[in-house]
Amino acid sequence: MLRTHTCGELSADDLNADVALCGWVDTYRDHGGGLFIDLRDRFGLTQVVFGPDTAEGVMQLARKLRAETVVRIEGRVARRPEGNENLKLPTGAIEIRASTMEILNQSLTPPFQLDATEETGDLAGEDLRLKYRYLDLRRPIMQQTMLLRHRMIKLMRDYFDEHDFIDVETPVLGRSTPEGARDYLVPSRVHPGSFYALPQSPQLYKQILMVAGYDRYVQVARCFRDEDLRADRQPEFTQLDVEMSFVTADDVIGMIDGLVAKLAKEILDLDVPLPLPRMTYDEAMERYGHDAPDLRFEMEIVDVTPWAGKTDFRVFQSVATSGGRVRGINAKGASDRYSRKGIDELTEYVIQDFGAKGLAWFKVEASGNLASPIAKNFQAEELAEVASAFAAQPGDLLLLVADSFEVSSRALSGLRVRLGRELELYKPGQMHFSWVVEFPMFAFDEAENSWAAMHHPFTAPRTQDIEQLQTDPGACRAIAYDLVINGSEAGGGTIRIHDQALQQQVFELLGVDEKMAADRFGFLLEALQYGAPPHGGIALGIDRWVMLFSGLENIRDCIAFPKTQRASDLMTAAPGDVDSRQLEELGIKIRR
Repeated sequence: MLRTHTCGELSADDLNADVALCGWVDTYRDHGGGLFIDLRDRFGLTQVVFGPDTAEGVMQLARKLRAETVVRIEGRVARRPEGNENLKLPTGAIEIRASTMEILNQSLTPPFQLDATEETGDLAGEDLRLKYRYLDLRRPIMQQTMLLRHRMIKLMRDYFDEHDFIDVETPVLGRSTPEGARDYLVPSRVHPGSFYALPQSPQLYKQILMVAGYDRYVQVARCFRDEDLRADRQPEFTQLDVEMSFVTADDVIGMIDGLVAKLAKEILDLDVPLPLPRMTYDEAMERYGHDAPDLRFEMEIVDVTPWAGKTDFRVFQSVATSGGRVRGINAKGASDRYSRKGIDELTEYVIQDFGAKGLAWFKVEASGNLASPIAKNFQAEELAEVASAFAAQPGDLLLLVADSFEVSSRALSGLRVRLGRELELYKPGQMHFSWVVEFPMFAFDEAENSWAAMHHPFTAPRTQDIEQLQTDPGACRAIAYDLVINGSEAGGGTIRIHDQALQQQVFELLGVDEKMAADRFGFLLEALQYGAPPHGGIALGIDRWVMLFSGLENIRDCIAFPKTQRASDLMTAAPGDVDSRQLEELGIKIRR
């Protein structure tokens, strides 16, 4: 080894030891008679001193140092002078009196400051940091996040090993069996005109492992989806993939409850009461307008459609009598927080971002009366009735949307999340874990005029709903469950169909006829006829878990080498052109 210790290892217990350290020059301070550098590696910082006793040649070399240069230093551990200790560092009580130094590699001047942060306001733009990702990854917060990711994955592996799960790798090159998003396709040179697909998930392989009798499977799986990106999505991502045989939904949920409690305690020192709370999909949509509600704060949606239908206010009345909904939220104590201009901004937000037609509002005055430009359209008793429905108190701000259930849900859910953040209704670092269960089995795709699976086509319906597959698919509920952390879907799972005839029936409802099913999923349908056990599982988004546990807002900060929102790698310039000879071998021509 070129070093005897890391830069975060030495302490007062090592006084007078002769040591060798390697690392990057973090900071450089020349005080004339003495020169100080902080030497950095991923384990920490150690102060190194070049003083009067340092050989002249070493001192001359030290004066040529610049930030991010890689060096090897030999010296003796000494106690820092009294008053110069740095209690924030594990190595803050000592320093290294350098005797020799070797420059292992010089560094160009970095294109951005590595000690910059969002808090100091000098953090470089994301595109620049992604282009020089190897420098960005040197930043302490990035290294802390990567270490947190490592620790979370280790804890996950340990937990499932303790519960008799086995880790099985599934193929990356497989058959295209679309599960809702576009596949990334890989052309085959050996089989011209044929393609592999990168896995959107190991879904079918893990089900087949249950048919094979492996009972409890787990994998840290790399997955790929060619879909439009958002701040919390990537074209390639990592998920913790779990499958279990002879289980009910309660068994799978209980297993993940234990994992949540373990990670919350080990990483956040947070005691999470079990079992985690649950609510149905219908309840989540009615109360919060979203199937992954943020439950760190209250502010439930209130439905006042019956009241609206009785009023003479034409906007409310027409929506209520035509099958729409009038719903709203009460921003407690926010009346003075939002001026007329602020409310106009909220109105523009629900119109532009969620397609609402507008936003009605009432401020609750000290007298208890409701003040609003539309208040004159209501009788005094009608205003009192709506105030009562929202449990309104002086200082509250009532915000209402009149539209379809879907639009009002989107608008009020988005508004609720925004208000929760702006009004600081939850504490930094606060965590809330819950389950949403009993999702609809299908959603009707108006554009395609057909039914689509809400989760995936291998999801089992509730036993009591099987008959509705033929008569009323929209009323059919799935044995499906999503884990929600702080308003983000952190995992989703289902009990699978293990009966071949039922699976074929679901395929047909989704427009996959017998021939197409045999072509795309014949291997699964055949496997189900060889003693497939009842089974179910879940997939947890590791990237998203790291983001939520670390309090970050951008999933790219939780991945070593992420893609941009246009699915490109700025560091390697991928995707890029390939040699024409390669395309010829694959039988591919590019149409520009």
